[in-house]
Amino acid sequence: MNDALYQDEIVALARAGRALPRLDAPTVTARVDNPVCGDRITVDLKIENGTVTAVGSKVQGCALCQASIAVIADNVIGQKTETLPTVAKAVEDYLSGKGEMLPWTALSAFSPVRAAKSRWECVMLPFRAANKALAEKG
Repeated sequence: MNDALYQDEIVALARAGRALPRLDAPTVTARVDNPVCGDRITVDLKIENGTVTAVGSKVQGCALCQASIAVIADNVIGQKTETLPTVAKAVEDYLSGKGEMLPWTALSAFSPVRAAKSRWECVMLPFRAANKALAEKG
């Protein structure tokens, strides 16, 4: 285990991500798998008037994936649905070194992941699932 990737902040976020239940009646839901590492996540979103009002999930994945959904759940509620694709792009740019601006402070917990390209997808998987759910809604 890489200690830099799994520092206390990531571990705490991962615990929160594991504790996040599925929603009973989501507006949209989507599952995304990472065939490379076996991570799988289902993200549920409740949307009212174009605003995210609740987030639920089921994560079968590593601590980075669990931590990422926790950050999403803590920050997207009350935000317009357009926020998720914008934040996902900012995170992807940040991880790859193409950008330095992170729209949510808690995303800075993933700074050690920048040096571990093989783990970028672990952080991005919850964003991909949420964005897939939004895209399927139309």
